[in-house]
Amino acid sequence: MEHPAFTLSGLCLVGGIMGYVRKGSLPSMLGGVGVGLVYGAAGYLLKENMDYGIHLALGASSVLLAAGSARAAATRFRKPVPLLLFGIGGLSTVYYCIKYNQFYGSGL
Repeated sequence: MEHPAFTLSGLCLVGGIMGYVRKGSLPSMLGGVGVGLVYGAAGYLLKENMDYGIHLALGASSVLLAAGSARAAATRFRKPVPLLLFGIGGLSTVYYCIKYNQFYGSGL
C-alpha cells in the first residue's frame, strides 16, 4: 500500500519542480513539493505500519484532486497538465478510499 504513495510523491515533486523550471510558477513548485512531501510521509508511515499513513495519503490525494479540478475547470478541461492532475488525484482518492474502507471497515 505504500508503493503508490512513494510513486505519487516522486511524481508530485518532479511535477512541481518542472512547473517552476518551465514556466517560473512558484505556486506549482510549492504545491508539488508540499503534496510530494505529504505523500512521502504517508508512504513512510504505511511502510512502517504506523498510525495515520492512510489518512495522510487520502488527504494528499484529495488535495491533488481539488487542485486538479480547479485548474482543469479553469482551462475548460482542454489542457493536459490540469487533466493529468485531475485524473491522478481522482484515481488516488478512489484507491485510498477503498484501502481505508478495507482497513477500517466503515463507509467513507
